[in-house]
Amino acid sequence: MAGIAHMSVSGNSVRREATGLRAATLLIVFAILSACSGRPEVGALALNEDPVVGARVNDILIVTTRQRDDRPDTYFSGERSAAVNYAEASISVPPSHKPGQIEWPESLPGNPKTDFVARKADYIADKAAFRRSVNARLASLPRGERDIMLFIHGYNTRFPEGLYRFAQIVNDSQFQGVPVLFTWASRGKLQDYVYDLNSAAIARGALEETLVELAKTNADNITILAHSMGNWLLMETAVQARPENRRLVAKHVNDIVLAAPDIDIDLFKTQLKRIGPMPRPFTVIVSRDDKALRISRTIAGGKERVGAFSNDQELAELGAVVIDVTELESLDSTNHSKFAQLAQLQPDLRKALGSSALGSGADHNRGANLGDDLGSFVGTTAQAAVTLPIKVITAPFTYASGGY
Repeated sequence: MAGIAHMSVSGNSVRREATGLRAATLLIVFAILSACSGRPEVGALALNEDPVVGARVNDILIVTTRQRDDRPDTYFSGERSAAVNYAEASISVPPSHKPGQIEWPESLPGNPKTDFVARKADYIADKAAFRRSVNARLASLPRGERDIMLFIHGYNTRFPEGLYRFAQIVNDSQFQGVPVLFTWASRGKLQDYVYDLNSAAIARGALEETLVELAKTNADNITILAHSMGNWLLMETAVQARPENRRLVAKHVNDIVLAAPDIDIDLFKTQLKRIGPMPRPFTVIVSRDDKALRISRTIAGGKERVGAFSNDQELAELGAVVIDVTELESLDSTNHSKFAQLAQLQPDLRKALGSSALGSGADHNRGANLGDDLGSFVGTTAQAAVTLPIKVITAPFTYASGGY
């Protein structure tokens, strides 16, 4: 008995040591990832209105559950607001910009020749004023091209980080419509994972309201792009949405892109069952070397995350077009933002994965069409001297480019 008791105590000690080691390892990883780059926050939106030839200005509308921040040129904090807030910002991308990157200024307000800089930023009074702004911008576009892109950022994202990342995506994808950023109350701190997850949960009602508002505008098409924990927010919003709201939004949303989803794979399958059949396929961008999702998996009891899931074909069978970027060399040390590097290919990739190829499950030729379109896509990117090691999977077809 004494021996058994000793073994039990020893086992408990081993488990405690293992738990302590895992916690210490996570803290070390947190520290390393936090030190990878400077983190803009206070005063990050200091304006620089100096004209620069070749710089492109991206005008972005903002919906947020963050609290307003009274500190100069900061606008919103990582704390939660009881009310939804609205704003607008114009972000200039320098002529020397490299696709997939954000050229952060070394000092504020930045140099528009070499840096991302804020040209304009202001609050919008309320939802009615926001709706008017959206429709006014749509009205300035030709009929048939009145598109909205909604971006929902992920965990550990400060307000200016989400805004500048979206500006990079809008710029690199050559998007000509109305960009709308939905930014929820992430504190932008690695150790605040649970706070961020709760903030995402709190934001579900605001996101549903925003999607309904956008569906009621004069937009021809709406594209939704979510990243990391932003996918959890999007999927949970779809699950809890009122049926009439879900139907309304589905009529207007043409493309849904889930980039590096930080969602438990079992939860994802349950969410899809609750939502029901999708009117058209959705896109999932995955990378099995995603270090941020590796940490998330450890925190979440070892369950695989959708954005690093090991079985692309299984995701495809759930109704997704899977873009596997595991072999793509990342521009960031966490391998968590590879989706941003695909933005430059968005016009051709969207054509390849467009409604002509994937629009209807009743289209028996859609696989052949997809192969032709993806072949054109790869040819186009090669002509542009862009070769990316990506793999596109849609049941039952797989197309590989550059390295597969």
